[in-house]
Amino acid sequence: MPAHRLATRPFYDAGKSIMDLCISVLALILLAPVWVLIAVLVKLTSDGPVFFTAEAIGKNEVPYCVYKFRTMFVDSNQKVHEEFLDKYVNNNEPFAIVRDRMGREKKVYKVINDSRVTPLGRVLRRTGLDEVPQFLNVLKGEMSIVGPRAPMKSEFVHYNVWHKQRLAVLPGITGLYQVTKRSEVPFDEMVKIDLEYISTRSMLLDIIIMLKTLPVMLFSKGAY
Repeated sequence: MPAHRLATRPFYDAGKSIMDLCISVLALILLAPVWVLIAVLVKLTSDGPVFFTAEAIGKNEVPYCVYKFRTMFVDSNQKVHEEFLDKYVNNNEPFAIVRDRMGREKKVYKVINDSRVTPLGRVLRRTGLDEVPQFLNVLKGEMSIVGPRAPMKSEFVHYNVWHKQRLAVLPGITGLYQVTKRSEVPFDEMVKIDLEYISTRSMLLDIIIMLKTLPVMLFSKGAY
């Protein structure tokens, strides 16, 4: 059973739904040539389907099928990622420690130098363009444009009760964590950022997050 449910905010929820619908339709229609080009490149540069689908865990722990452009080679071994998720969620361990441009050590809470990812997939991931098909999830009411990142089932199995509180709202294509501390903080800190968003969410905050998302995509902040 869901660990945490929130009282609805009728005016905010209605406004958010309308905004999600309008932006998703416009994004899919007006930028259709770009999405078609990406789909063609995915198909031409590696064997396998254009789209990646997987079971994600949505609002109130309800599973749904999430859509993305495929960024990995088909039949890639998931062991490294599963081992990272175990250590990341249960012990807040980083995947690696790297050095920034100033030579300072920096912890990275994401799988990097991943041999499973195709060359094109690296570009799509760095820019966030692999997430575009999730606008379809938004149209289906399974996601919002702004909200906590949806966990895959392999991540969710490690959640304890307080982690599940981040599933009290619809997951988002982008969110407060993505535009502030993407890949830079331990798992528990990410959950706290999501809970901060949930407790302070508003139309203004959602718009600010969306406006901050474009620079993050352009400069690949927190991407590896």
